[in-house]
Amino acid sequence: MPTTSEQPAPLTRGALGVAKQPQPRRSGVRTRLRGGLLGLAGLVLLALIWELYKTFGSVDGVVIGTLTVLPRTSDLAMPHLWVMFERVLEPVTGAASAVPLWAAVLAGSLFTLGIAAVGWLVGVTVGLALALLMQRFRLAESAILPWIILSQTVPLIAIAPLVRRWGAQIQFGEFTWESWMSVALIASYLAFFPVSVGALRGLASPDSNHVDLLHCYSVGWWKTLWRLRLPASVGYLLPALRLAAVSAVVGSVVAEVSIGLRGGIGRLIVEYAGAAGNDPGKPWAPIFGSILVGLVAAGFVGLIGLFLRRFRRGEVSA
Repeated sequence: MPTTSEQPAPLTRGALGVAKQPQPRRSGVRTRLRGGLLGLAGLVLLALIWELYKTFGSVDGVVIGTLTVLPRTSDLAMPHLWVMFERVLEPVTGAASAVPLWAAVLAGSLFTLGIAAVGWLVGVTVGLALALLMQRFRLAESAILPWIILSQTVPLIAIAPLVRRWGAQIQFGEFTWESWMSVALIASYLAFFPVSVGALRGLASPDSNHVDLLHCYSVGWWKTLWRLRLPASVGYLLPALRLAAVSAVVGSVVAEVSIGLRGGIGRLIVEYAGAAGNDPGKPWAPIFGSILVGLVAAGFVGLIGLFLRRFRRGEVSA
């Protein structure tokens, strides 16, 4: 029969176990709430810095020698924030049939977001395939990884017109290469790099004792991949997916500008920049639209992370 001193021990451990179970969930909610508040505070601080510099800064900017360190504060170069937001609610042009500026920017943002999504899917597929290949064969890692890193040194603006020219020569029966496919290919070119590197780190992250244990039980590579390596790679893969999503958006915007594709937010940035002389608030609308596209892309990956939250212990930044 247990003594009196032994009886409270399991009750205490049980009580502590029940009390500690909700803590990770509450701490996760607090962390996300704190992150959101810090992000909002950062936006407010950025707006205050903008308006303070606009109010007290030099009209000619800050120039050291021949180098302009800070921009000019004239209404043409640096309009007030409320001028930008008021302009968004007005029509694009003075024509009677002109749509509101926000509607034009929203349409361009959705167009670019669709292309970036295609590029992201292709980039993720290629990146994961390369990571699996490099993890499976050490020789493949030594041969491919340096070229993957070297690929990101190629100027994006330089290769975008070449991709469009090469794509225009592709034709299979009734299939013809369209300009938006070149933009999606450029987006995938930027997206595959963080996925391949992040997935490779994640697949190699399981403890060697766990890998050796599965080997002792004669578990093959595919089952080890499914049961051990893929769950362990989630903490590395999700940040890489977020970075790939934002990179796909950047690649889409830059490629639209480089090849002159109409309908996207990149083309609107170029077109509206020409109106900055008479309408300084207009060019900022597509810039805000591109920021919105990037936030939506990163938010989508965040939704994926909700379904994989039980594998996100020890998540690392990309």
